[in-house]
Amino acid sequence: VQLQAFGGGLVQAGGSRRLSCIGSGRSFNIYTLAWFRQAPGKDREFAAAIRYGTGATYYSDSVKGRFAISRDNAKNTVYLQMNSLQPEDTAVYYCAAASFLHDDHYSTERYYDFWGQGTLVTVSS
Repeated sequence: VQLQAFGGGLVQAGGSRRLSCIGSGRSFNIYTLAWFRQAPGKDREFAAAIRYGTGATYYSDSVKGRFAISRDNAKNTVYLQMNSLQPEDTAVYYCAAASFLHDDHYSTERYYDFWGQGTLVTVSS
């Protein structure tokens, strides 16, 4: 599956932004979908994931309560609604997909087979 992420841009602290990631191909519903992010000068880190099948969601502690991940399998799209954004949320955001991913691995990069190109979110103070 090929992934394309959209929606990045400049937002003021306290504001909101929604990212979208559109996938190509069939059987989108078999993939666990995730958003990772990489801040300037830092390693890429897990932000949020949504499981195939049950649609269970997972969040890192740093975004829990502020971000919401959702999916629309009919549109082959995964979303990341980001609220109460802070300057420390500034990063390139990547969407990723893994088929039939075990629940223990949702936050681990190396288990994801497919990656989008990344979209930059800049939060100004």
